[in-house]
Amino acid sequence: MSKLGILFMRLLAHLPLAWVRALGWLLGWFLYLVVLPRRHVVRVNLALCFPQLTPQERARLVPKIFVRFAQAWLDRSWLWHGKPEVTRRRLKLTGAVEELDGSQPTVLFAPHFIGMDAGWTALTQQLQRDFTGIYTGQSNKVLDAWMLLGRQRFRSGRPFGRADGVKAIVSSLRSGAPLYLLPDMNFGPEESIFVPFYGIPAATVPSLSRFARLGRAKVVPVVTRMTREGYDVQVLAAWKNFPSDDVTADTALMNERLEGYIDTMPDQYYWVHKRFKTRPAGLPPVY
Repeated sequence: MSKLGILFMRLLAHLPLAWVRALGWLLGWFLYLVVLPRRHVVRVNLALCFPQLTPQERARLVPKIFVRFAQAWLDRSWLWHGKPEVTRRRLKLTGAVEELDGSQPTVLFAPHFIGMDAGWTALTQQLQRDFTGIYTGQSNKVLDAWMLLGRQRFRSGRPFGRADGVKAIVSSLRSGAPLYLLPDMNFGPEESIFVPFYGIPAATVPSLSRFARLGRAKVVPVVTRMTREGYDVQVLAAWKNFPSDDVTADTALMNERLEGYIDTMPDQYYWVHKRFKTRPAGLPPVY
């Protein structure tokens, strides 16, 4: 089944983008109607993070999130298998792209918006630097191999496995390869600290601050937005006075600034993830 799915994605890559997005709309609604446990997760996340919205406003947002999720998944067809000129045309690098000139050590803060793979593809295809990331292996070995190949489609992209260790990542970072880092998920209590995310204590890995300090690197946010034409990959100005000497304060600031990015496109954030699964001692589970 996995091989058939990959074959389907290879064929899908050659369709007009409007057709791919229409299929994603259908798939998203199907997932919304069928995958009830994940729909519950999205509803809980929205209730916790957007209490200022009415229940009706949050309810209207839920199917949009599933549609965006499905469309982004199908977009991997042309990101990884489409003609290079088509991929380049659909990915627009905007903003402070000059932050990525030269060889200064740089950590890219790339939050879990549904366009995260599009952002990586745009950078590795269009810029003349070697980029690295951190890859978590998939249990399905066929899908794992396919996803790794997709993320290494263009020469300048190299994902590190978690088994490679911090030393190899920091060495690469110091040598001038920007690190594309997605630290805004709940990876469990190990090495996490609790800092607010929309006012809720959230287990957060302080890797953005630590890698920036260890690599003597600046932090540059990269925020990717799905559009009708493809994706806008916006490079923001480097954060000033980051990292500081306070890892907890740095991580809280990361979440605070992430909230500002999310508020501009709440339907494109990865709300299907159990962001608050790990709870501080004494607090009840939310899911």
